Amino acid sequence: MKNIIYLLPILILTSCKSTRLPLKNYESETLKIQKLSNHIYRHISYLETDSYGKVSCNGMVYLNGNDALVFDTPTNNKASSELIDWIGKRKIKGVVVTHFHIDCLGGLKEFHLNDIESYASKLTIELAKKDGQELPRQSFDDKIAFVVGKKIAYAQFFGQGHTKDNVVGYVPSEKALFGGCLIKALNAGKGNLEDANTNQWSTTVERIKNKIDGIEVVIPGHGKNGGNELLDFTIQLFKEK
Repeated sequence: MKNIIYLLPILILTSCKSTRLPLKNYESETLKIQKLSNHIYRHISYLETDSYGKVSCNGMVYLNGNDALVFDTPTNNKASSELIDWIGKRKIKGVVVTHFHIDCLGGLKEFHLNDIESYASKLTIELAKKDGQELPRQSFDDKIAFVVGKKIAYAQFFGQGHTKDNVVGYVPSEKALFGGCLIKALNAGKGNLEDANTNQWSTTVERIKNKIDGIEVVIPGHGKNGGNELLDFTIQLFKEK
C-alpha cells in the first residue's frame, strides 16, 4: 500500500508535465509546422490560386505551459484538424483571424467543431460575412489581449495595408510578431492588391515598428520568417517614390 501512495504523486506530476513537453516539427502533404523559438511555431498550409498557383500560407502558434493561441487558421479544415491534433492536450485559448481572406480563415469550421473560440475584429467579421465565409464568433474593436500560460499575447489593428481590416499578433515575452499578409517576406513582390490600401501600407508598418519595441521574430503571411528587416523591406516596397 505504501508503494501505491508513493507512486501516485509521481504519476500525477508526470501527467501534468506531459502536455508541456516541447513539440517536434511536423510535416504532411497539407500542413507543415516549424519551431522558431522556445514557444513560437509557424504553421504553413497551402492554397491553390488562379493567379499564383499553389501558395504557401503562414500562421503562428504560441505555446506556453498548458495553453496555446493560434493566429490564423490553416487554409482548409483538414490542415486545421492536423494542427489541432498536433497541439494535443494543451488548452487552445482561441484562434485569431487577422483579416477576412480565405488564407486566414479557410479552416475555421474545424476549430468550431472542436469547441475552440475564434476572434476577429468587427470589421473582419463584417467583410467575411459579405464573402459568405465561416465567421469568427467573438469580435473586438482595435485590440484584444489573451492570457496564455500567465503571459500576455495581443492582436491589434495599426492601420490599413493589405486590407482595411488587417491586424497583427504580438507576444512581448517572445519578441515575436505575426504580421500576416501586412508584412512581406524579403524580396517578395507586392502580391494580391485587390483589397489593398497601398497609400497607407508603409505608414501602417512604420507605426508597428515605432510602437512595438524589441521585435526579433517576424512571421509574414507568406514566405520565410525573419526579423525587423521584414518590416523595413515592406515599408520600402510600398513607399511612394
